[in-house]
Amino acid sequence: MQNSFLPQKLRQLRKANGYTQDYIAAALGVVRQTYSHYETGKRTPDSSTLYKLAGIYNIPIEDLMHLVIQLDKDENYDMPVPTQSSKDIDAYLTYLTNPDIKRKYKFLSSFEKELLYYFEQISEPDKLEIIDFVKYKVHKNNH
Repeated sequence: MQNSFLPQKLRQLRKANGYTQDYIAAALGVVRQTYSHYETGKRTPDSSTLYKLAGIYNIPIEDLMHLVIQLDKDENYDMPVPTQSSKDIDAYLTYLTNPDIKRKYKFLSSFEKELLYYFEQISEPDKLEIIDFVKYKVHKNNH
């Protein structure tokens, strides 16, 4: 039985970053059809490919590996606790799949989307402090 969590996660990560299947396939050194099979669950990436995917998305390899490991239902396992990074990625992907957010950020780069996602989560005084800091950096770099 194929686990559907990894294919779903790969699709979400790719779309959230605005990448095409062709782009990810090229980055992995595979043909697009092979990568497409990773997203549909017809194939499971090997550990080397998972490592490359983690690098592309700048996430810990463990966040993908725990979606691949097949467990014996008759055995008791101590399941690893999701990392903070994994929780952050899930929250960020959920945020980006909101139709209003998708429309609002349609023309932004993945870097700009991530910046705005975190910026919206902090207090107003922190936002003002960040804006002052950015103004300082711009002024410093222009002189």
